[in-house]
Amino acid sequence: MAVYGYHRTSTRDQHLDRGIQEIQVFCKEHALELVNIFTDQQTGKNFDRPRYMVLVEDVLREGDILLVTELDRLGRNKRDTMEQIRKLQSMDVRLMVLELPTTLMDLTKMDNSMARLMLETINNMMLELYASMAEAELEKKEKRQKEGIAMKKLRGEWDDYGRPPAIKEEQFDEAYQRVTAGEITQAELKQELGLSHTTFYRYRKKYFQKYPEVFQSAE
Repeated sequence: MAVYGYHRTSTRDQHLDRGIQEIQVFCKEHALELVNIFTDQQTGKNFDRPRYMVLVEDVLREGDILLVTELDRLGRNKRDTMEQIRKLQSMDVRLMVLELPTTLMDLTKMDNSMARLMLETINNMMLELYASMAEAELEKKEKRQKEGIAMKKLRGEWDDYGRPPAIKEEQFDEAYQRVTAGEITQAELKQELGLSHTTFYRYRKKYFQKYPEVFQSAE
């Protein structure tokens, strides 16, 4: 029997080390000899992840244990996650999820077959429930992001969404001083900087917020 850990984070997540430490601490406290921890920094929408694929296809063997801190670290798509869980079960690989106490119990050591069957049923129900919760949380997060982007676009605050800033504020401020000095018109500066109408006036709004005296003198 070999013990392996797996931990996934999104590319924006900064808790990779924490997940690794949780697995290491659990193994130390329960005298489990941890062989290795495989990690991916990718979305949990699917299982097309290089390290996970290596772990399942090339490393795990019958009787091994796979440790994850939370079920959503394994995956966030309920159907795919449950499919992977069934695949692990068919390989006779024991999945232990630290946030789910029922998965930490070694049911093979139970003499009472009825009690073992009941706990296996409860365990499978809990895994499916947590998989549903992980998917629902992802859908909720994506909905909030879409709503936030839509509102910012509506207010003209995110016309360059997904792209680097068109120009640094300091550069715009310095350039706009030529307008306040009467050396160039706003239309000419907008064309010179290559900014869209919305982006130009967004930068101008910020400029006037930083220098209200200029705004007042322009009125």
